[in-house]
Amino acid sequence: MTQQKVLVIDDDTSLLKLLTRALEKTGYEVSVASSGADGLKKMYTEQPDIVVLDVMMPAMDGWQVCRQIRDLSDVPVIMLTAKGDVKDKVKGFKLGVDDYVTKPFSFAELIARAGAVLHRSGKDSSARKPTVYSGRGIVIDIQAHRVYAREESIELTPTEFRLLVALAEARGHPVSSETLVATVWGSVYAGETEHVKRYIWRLRRKLEQDAENPRLIVSERGVGYRLVLEEDSAD
Repeated sequence: MTQQKVLVIDDDTSLLKLLTRALEKTGYEVSVASSGADGLKKMYTEQPDIVVLDVMMPAMDGWQVCRQIRDLSDVPVIMLTAKGDVKDKVKGFKLGVDDYVTKPFSFAELIARAGAVLHRSGKDSSARKPTVYSGRGIVIDIQAHRVYAREESIELTPTEFRLLVALAEARGHPVSSETLVATVWGSVYAGETEHVKRYIWRLRRKLEQDAENPRLIVSERGVGYRLVLEEDSAD
């Protein structure tokens, strides 16, 4: 799977290092810039899938950077701001900002919001995604909204189906609980990862040959969950 690229523009170098580590752990490719000017250069040369942009920066602030980004691109932008003022948010949305995260924030929240913004904007490479995923006796037909396990049709709820598709579209890569919450339930539920745990359990009961010893939907300790459809990916 081609990794989605995040460009983080912030003059706080310590935050850049921590964010890079958190985003890479989730599966993103990360590029960073410590100034607005450098950020614009990397925006044009690296063509990120999403931009995380700090408002308060010297020389060229986030508002100026966002205006220039919007002159040439519709790439999703999440603004990092220390201000929770409604006027600032209105200003940002008028400039084409897709979402806001107010400092201080948790990395889980930012990652969840990034996943949700990418999903809503269609920048998640959906045009290149297959409509059928199969392997290990499982067939997931997205267009037909059908799932088969060992040639038997499996009845899934809409939420169960969305969760399974989110895992399938990761193509064997682990997906964090925070990203799954944002993708399946929406960013308003950020942090409520118990939803994921409960629905993973339900999917395992319906799809696994042995739900107590899953080999299809596996847990990656400290990372999230992975759907294993390829035989050589399981061991």
